[in-house]
Amino acid sequence: MKKLSFYFLLFAILVGCNTVKHLKENELLLIKNTIYLDSVKTSKNELNELLIQRPNQKTFGLPLALNFYNLGNPEGPTSPSDWGKKYPKTYNFFKRFFSEKQSIAVAKSAIGLNNWFLKSGQKPIIIDDKKTNISLRNLKTYYQNHGYFKAKIQVKKDSISRKKGSLTYQIEKGQPLFLDTIFKTIKSPVLDSIYNLNKDYSFLKSNQKYDDANFVNETIRLTKLFRNNGLYHFDKNGSVNYWVEDTSAYKTNIELVLTDRLIESNGEYISKPYKVQRIKNINVFTDYTYNKKDNIINDTLSYEGINFYAFDKLKYNPKYLAQSLFIKPSAVYSDTLKNLTRTHLRGLKNFKSTSIRFKEINDHELEANIFLTPAEKYTLGIDSELSRSNVRNFDISGRFSLTNRNTFKGAEIFKISAHGAYFNSNNGPGWEVGGDISLEIPRFVAPFNLHKLVPKRMFPKTNFHGGISLQKNIGLDRQNLNIGIDYKWKFNATKTIQLEFLNTQYIRNLNTNNYFSIYQSEYSKLRDIYTTFSNGNVFFDNTFSNYEGIRNSLTEILNNSQFAITNPSERLTALNIRERLNIITSDFLIPEIAYSFTYNNQKNLKDQNFSFFKIRVANAGNILGLLSKAKNTNNQNTLFKIPIAQYFKTDVEYKKYWSLGENSVLAHRTSLGAIFTYNNSDIPFTKSYFAGGQNDIRGWRAYSLGPGTTPPGLEYNIGSLKFISSLEYRFGLIGSLNGALFIDSGNIWDITGSEFIDTNAKFDSFKSITDLAFSGGFGLRFDLKLLVLRLDHGFKIREPYKQKSDRWFSNFSFNISQVSFGINYPF
Repeated sequence: MKKLSFYFLLFAILVGCNTVKHLKENELLLIKNTIYLDSVKTSKNELNELLIQRPNQKTFGLPLALNFYNLGNPEGPTSPSDWGKKYPKTYNFFKRFFSEKQSIAVAKSAIGLNNWFLKSGQKPIIIDDKKTNISLRNLKTYYQNHGYFKAKIQVKKDSISRKKGSLTYQIEKGQPLFLDTIFKTIKSPVLDSIYNLNKDYSFLKSNQKYDDANFVNETIRLTKLFRNNGLYHFDKNGSVNYWVEDTSAYKTNIELVLTDRLIESNGEYISKPYKVQRIKNINVFTDYTYNKKDNIINDTLSYEGINFYAFDKLKYNPKYLAQSLFIKPSAVYSDTLKNLTRTHLRGLKNFKSTSIRFKEINDHELEANIFLTPAEKYTLGIDSELSRSNVRNFDISGRFSLTNRNTFKGAEIFKISAHGAYFNSNNGPGWEVGGDISLEIPRFVAPFNLHKLVPKRMFPKTNFHGGISLQKNIGLDRQNLNIGIDYKWKFNATKTIQLEFLNTQYIRNLNTNNYFSIYQSEYSKLRDIYTTFSNGNVFFDNTFSNYEGIRNSLTEILNNSQFAITNPSERLTALNIRERLNIITSDFLIPEIAYSFTYNNQKNLKDQNFSFFKIRVANAGNILGLLSKAKNTNNQNTLFKIPIAQYFKTDVEYKKYWSLGENSVLAHRTSLGAIFTYNNSDIPFTKSYFAGGQNDIRGWRAYSLGPGTTPPGLEYNIGSLKFISSLEYRFGLIGSLNGALFIDSGNIWDITGSEFIDTNAKFDSFKSITDLAFSGGFGLRFDLKLLVLRLDHGFKIREPYKQKSDRWFSNFSFNISQVSFGINYPF
């Protein structure tokens, strides 16, 4: 109830502010913009974006940012002396009973608070006639650019209440202009020849509606076409011109004029036909800095016609560095290849800066000079973190890393790191230590010339990696060892492919005796079964030393055929307990091969209108299972008596983002994952699915939901099938503080077909859609530019494990809601 009162009080303060409190009598706060297009009301976003003045940002119809701004005073005092004059009683009170120093401190605090309100909030948008006229010009230009040269646009200002007003825009497009005949005038023979070979790709067509975007695109096309065919000096600003000639009221002829190159000579400009230029020399300066530019070159080497220079000593192998150069000696100059070279060199992550400059040798030849400024060879990284969770009362962790660039003179990146954590939990203190090592090579390292299958322009990379971690008093004190090789390349700007080859993980549990201490619900169920089985005998206490006795009791129950006949339900529960115990406490060898495909059309970090799709298909244990003939008592393939995990696993994720303007985004995420075992293999705990948590179904804690309609009780609930879908509305609040409303749905199920699994946990075709859980809530996001701090408050909306009449909103309460903290967005 205290939480609810706090939120209600904060909401009431922001809503209750007077939105026009700082406006003068002759000023109007802009409340609404209305646009009528040919007498029909429209809300096209591209038109609203052209209006210089738009109403203050609103959240659920309320101008919270404006109200927050109005908590301050834009005409308030800016110095302690001015503040003392405006509030003399308060200033003199602190001066009389404390000191003038304290009065000045109070004044500075009050001024700072006032400035914070003004800076974090949003100023009132006051209707300004000059800005309104600019909006009219923007709309006029917009429709002219789309061929409506006779469009009529008017605006009307209305006062709708005291100090509040609105603007209404009336737009009559009129008839559009169409292109009639398209002529061309090209002086340079080279230009004319290249143009004629590619004229079918023109953006300008006869009988096409006039659109300025087509002229822009055609200019870009021609510039790219000519500069990629050796015309280094071609300049779109001076050489591409269009002449428009009206032939009727709504038709016009277009003349495309491509002029010659202009050269300055003795203070005058003379025209000169364009000529194709080839690259004669390529010089690469591998350790360039501005301070060294006049120094003597001390080391040089030529490879495939490319000259490599160093002011000190050549530290990069020319054979490998040349693989990042797409411009070649004797080749025709190309803008695309120049840009690809620059992008590829930057992608090596070995250089602070990359500069490519061309110098004209004569009318037909160029010299390319590539200046590379190396980054520091060695980089140290230190990270630390303090945290608290429902499992760990206190957690301190740290990571130390060392990065070595150009390790083997081929622009490789070698990284080694060590990490550790110490914490205090309900089970006492514990720790975790580990280390990771990786070598990233900016090319494919593979036998049988397989590297030729992927072109260099796709940025192929090979990553060798390995790691180890050791735990103490964390679960079963797992040891984890992993090694692998990853191949990754960019098919194009939006598609990325990754092949994980020979990725092998070894999991060893050192403290299996601690199983029942962690999974206390399993112990409680087994104790009740044993009480029935033994006619009331006292069961073992749940202690570390009693693990063998508890497990032997479980075996005794399962081996009793008479109990299986008289108590089939209890025996099935006991079988389920043994199955779960064997899976979680078993060691595993997981040799995995995986293929991933990712599609992402986000143009940059500011782009909020994009789609994301990823699919990952993995197989574990196929090859190693064929090579290994040894089996354990469960008829599972083993290597050195370690069970080999054998499964197929597929994960699909789709995300879509829509920008709604006004700093608002609607985000959607749907993911589906399934794992199928074969050859009697179990699913390793680390490869299973779980539901709940800060990035999942946020009304439940991690591992606390599912599988299926299984009631809560187990400490760690896992499944072999998972579906989740989320919708989140993100909006601006005040300054860098943003809000969010979200709804999550999904669940996990078991699809192993095991006879020991409870029916409620199993997936049953489309009938299982009724097993979906729903949670919703709200959150706050504080944008620090480099990262986003996130606080989410999740509520249970639908609990599939309850009776049908109680599934919806039976626990929709602040008292049992889930509060989670996170870094960056959940998806």
